[in-house]
Amino acid sequence: MPKLIEYKDMSPRAKAVVDGIAQARGIDPADINNVWKGLARHPDVMERFAAEMKAAFAPGKLDPLTKELIYLAVSITNQCEYCIASHGAMARRKGMTEEMFEEFMAVVLAAQKGNKITMAYRVPVDPAFEEK
Repeated sequence: MPKLIEYKDMSPRAKAVVDGIAQARGIDPADINNVWKGLARHPDVMERFAAEMKAAFAPGKLDPLTKELIYLAVSITNQCEYCIASHGAMARRKGMTEEMFEEFMAVVLAAQKGNKITMAYRVPVDPAFEEK
């Protein structure tokens, strides 16, 4: 298991990343979640990942819940237990109900099966679906 670094023991660069995240979330930096504690050992990776997450979750055409659901679907497909737990919790905080979760899971599981079927049978893409 990787060593997690608590906020008080982080380098100044790692603390700066955590400070920005904590401020945006309205939390105490000492309460930052484990992914950031794990990345604190590698400030270059931490800074890049934080910037990517900030950009991906910035206000845009997709609402915040939709963005969480997309992240959750990819996490389920990639079998990332940590991300399933964290983004599942974030989706619930942003309004996902149990009924929505049930429907969401039906779509994710159908997509996974459909992907596997089309790959297994080596189904070619229809010309109508090609970009023009």
